[in-house]
Amino acid sequence: MTQTSDFDLKDLARARAAGVHKGIYSVCSAHPWVIEAAMRQVLDGDSVLLIEATCNQVNQFGGYTGMTPADFRDYAIGIAECVGFPANRLLLGGDHLGPNPWKNLPADEAMKNSEDLVAAFVDAGFTKIHLDTSMGCKGDPTPLPDATIAERAARLAKVTEGRAGSEKLRYVIGTEVPTPGGAVEEELTVSVTKYKDAEHALLIHKEAFAAQGLDAMWDKVVALVVQPGVEFGHDDVVEYDSEKAKELCSLLDAHDGLIFEAHSTDYQLPQAYRELVRDGFPILKVGPALTFAMREVLFALEAIERFLVPKNAWSNLAEVAERVMVEKPDNWKHHYHGNERTLHVLRIASYSDRIRYYWNVPEIENTVAKLVANLSSVEIPETLLSAYLPVQYARVREGLVGRTPVALILDGIQCMLEPYVAACK
Repeated sequence: MTQTSDFDLKDLARARAAGVHKGIYSVCSAHPWVIEAAMRQVLDGDSVLLIEATCNQVNQFGGYTGMTPADFRDYAIGIAECVGFPANRLLLGGDHLGPNPWKNLPADEAMKNSEDLVAAFVDAGFTKIHLDTSMGCKGDPTPLPDATIAERAARLAKVTEGRAGSEKLRYVIGTEVPTPGGAVEEELTVSVTKYKDAEHALLIHKEAFAAQGLDAMWDKVVALVVQPGVEFGHDDVVEYDSEKAKELCSLLDAHDGLIFEAHSTDYQLPQAYRELVRDGFPILKVGPALTFAMREVLFALEAIERFLVPKNAWSNLAEVAERVMVEKPDNWKHHYHGNERTLHVLRIASYSDRIRYYWNVPEIENTVAKLVANLSSVEIPETLLSAYLPVQYARVREGLVGRTPVALILDGIQCMLEPYVAACK
């Protein structure tokens, strides 16, 4: 099973033009439980599942997951084979492809790496390509001129020309979002992208494509990333307001075949996802919310473990995770601020979920495995599920979920995906 989906994202724009509001959500995570849960969520239908990897997660040098694009493709397909999810319903995307991992290098060097990055994603069979060259490199002016951003994006698009499978490519341009990894609290106040700014972004990118001799490739540009007015911070969420996005969304009426892509949609209310799809944002990105849900179940299971397992056998997951994060602070220290008590809460329970960068640290990975093994060796009473996992308790009672730790973890993630599935039908 090696062939991934031929689904065409342009179908979303065609559907919108015909008055049909359907969408697709993008699972932005490399955690195997998240990917498995996403597959199981739509296993019994015919929906396409979009999974994306960012330039920091996965690149030609391995990224923080240690995987190249080809590795990630094989990894996702391997999970699909275990789940029984058809690979021809799997759509792979590359997110924020550009110089962000190398922004501390001079622009020429960073862009050469970016070209190799895009080539590696395309060669590995990824067909949704988000070109994001918005970040400045060493020696660049601040802010980076729009013309430079567009020229660099077109330069990356040119790399894909003529490569195997390039006829299936669909490009997403623009950024209006925090850099890969998420917002810091100071960035939480957001404004909806202005109509004229979105229109300018389109025009200047189209001109840059033409200047590179890529006029024919412009038809492959399917979506523009804009800010619909959604974001989340450490402990609060900016809710979507359809009325505030009305003027921006009217831009789509003037550009046939174009849709918007919405980033940072995590933690919105279910109605918001339906409104986003209806208004012209049929590509919904979700990432931290899924590992946030996974972490909630894991810590609830640790609380249950303490009732059922001798003290000398406890996994002590929360304690181990806290110690490792304090010892290795690089993935949170620039995002979390406050006194020690505040930092402790943020490390464990922030919406921005910086703990997600630590699940593959061997010590934490082994601790999670110990927790799962401990609870797999006993029967978890329904009463403890009711106390610590009330949503899963109800679903266990209804016969929808097994009582094993992994089944409960996967179900917690799937519950977070349910409003996305409903909105995108």
